[in-house]
Amino acid sequence: MKNYFILLIFCLTQVCHSGDSKNREQPFLRSELLFPLERWHNHGSCIVQCPNGDLLVCWYHGSGERTADDVVVLGARKKKNASTWSAPFLLADTPGYPDTNPAMFIDPRRRLWLMWPTILDNRWESALMKYRISSDYEKSGSPKWDANEVLHVTPRTNFQSLVGTALDALVANPPSAMKLDEFDAWIKKDRARLPDKLSCRLGWMTRVHPFVLEGKRLIVPLYSDGFDFSLMAITDDWGKSWFTSDPLVSIANSQPSLIRKKDGTLVAYMRDDGPPPQRVPVSESKDRGETWSPVVDSDRPDSGAGVEVITLKNGLWLLVNNDLEVGRYRLGISLSDDEGKTWKWTRHLEQDSEADVKAGAGSYHYPSVIQAKDGTIHVSYSIHQKKSETKFDSSGKPADESIKHAHFNLAWVMQGD
Repeated sequence: MKNYFILLIFCLTQVCHSGDSKNREQPFLRSELLFPLERWHNHGSCIVQCPNGDLLVCWYHGSGERTADDVVVLGARKKKNASTWSAPFLLADTPGYPDTNPAMFIDPRRRLWLMWPTILDNRWESALMKYRISSDYEKSGSPKWDANEVLHVTPRTNFQSLVGTALDALVANPPSAMKLDEFDAWIKKDRARLPDKLSCRLGWMTRVHPFVLEGKRLIVPLYSDGFDFSLMAITDDWGKSWFTSDPLVSIANSQPSLIRKKDGTLVAYMRDDGPPPQRVPVSESKDRGETWSPVVDSDRPDSGAGVEVITLKNGLWLLVNNDLEVGRYRLGISLSDDEGKTWKWTRHLEQDSEADVKAGAGSYHYPSVIQAKDGTIHVSYSIHQKKSETKFDSSGKPADESIKHAHFNLAWVMQGD
């Protein structure tokens, strides 16, 4: 009898282990271009998952960026369980003006928002923020828009004094890595813009997903290439009225992505366009995005390209960026289990070889990231093909740009390179 029970326990143990092995998450990565590489400029994508499980990606497309008046916002859809993306379709076009840097999100009412700047006179400083809202977007093709609005960015009444004080602090402690004449020019540029009301109200642009807090608060991270710093547009009534946060002033931060700590503190991770060594700048808010701590450098490398950070369902933080100081030929996914104090796991979606870098590396940048309902991760990003693999179209121009989609799980990230 004793031997029988020993054998029974052994068999049950083996069955349990076998079940664990079958159910254990297997690492995977799948990726594809949304459309074939082409000579047209395709950049600045943003990805969302619709309530029905479809994936929707937007980006801007044209013969250039702010200087090309044919630039429009396009979209593509990947139906739930489909293996291919739809043909691109139009999401926004202001005829005769460049439409750029789109961002999307789906609000608690299950409405799709598209936000983007129209460039009024071919300079980033002339950006005018717009947005559209749709309740009918889960069909093939472009959504049916219920609302088309301008987001008037009106900095708070003490904006000039806040920026002036921040500039004074920078002058008192200038960055050692920045040439003095360049630093002086940067300070003078911002001081010259401050008295002009139009310069303070125009030029703000989106890049990453807006952030929704409970209590109907929507925070739209914005940045200005004219000022080279960031700001939040905030609404507590879904766009009926807007106000702005204090500015996040430092030497050339931009494109903030927001994440929230368990204690409610908001953290902004930003692109670093400042002097070397380039690191992901960070700032914190303890009052739901209205005021922000001084911007400081984190320990995460950044090559002056876009970043995005999200909280996963299991509490881990996920950061995607070009984790280099120079170049955009490496795109990394990093995970933190201590709210950004350390990033213990990193794996790369793209990483060109040393030979590719010498011959002409590619660019894999401006990532947008979401966690799907099934717990897997989706990233869309711009791709500019490396020279060794670039082909030419019938006109002899290089066909080397597209938007790429990557789909993977946490087990793939934790497996490492």
